[in-house]
Amino acid sequence: MTLDPEIQELLNRAPRSGFFYHYKHDPSGPVNNYAYEVIGPGHHTEEGCRPEDAFMMSYRPLYESAFVYQLGKINDHRPLAMWMGTVEKDGETIPRFKRIEDPVVIAELTTVRERMYGN
Repeated sequence: MTLDPEIQELLNRAPRSGFFYHYKHDPSGPVNNYAYEVIGPGHHTEEGCRPEDAFMMSYRPLYESAFVYQLGKINDHRPLAMWMGTVEKDGETIPRFKRIEDPVVIAELTTVRERMYGN
């Protein structure tokens, strides 16, 4: 199967797993506000899906007030291009999601994930 080069480039850059903050994360709030664990990229298998929506990112929230968590601990999904895109915030263009690199924060979020999801 031949993919559009832009989609292939997104797939090549897409993270496979890890912890990320959404741009709405408030650093002065709880460590897990707008924090997510990336499960990895996925593909919509039904025919007729728009090509730009066929590849998605699967991730789960690490805060209890998230809608999908309250629905029964299900995963969020977002088109990959949107997930990896940028947003405007305070006049600046920033990533919609940013990988968390701090080992202390990762350890805290691992504990949150285990409490919320059991793994």
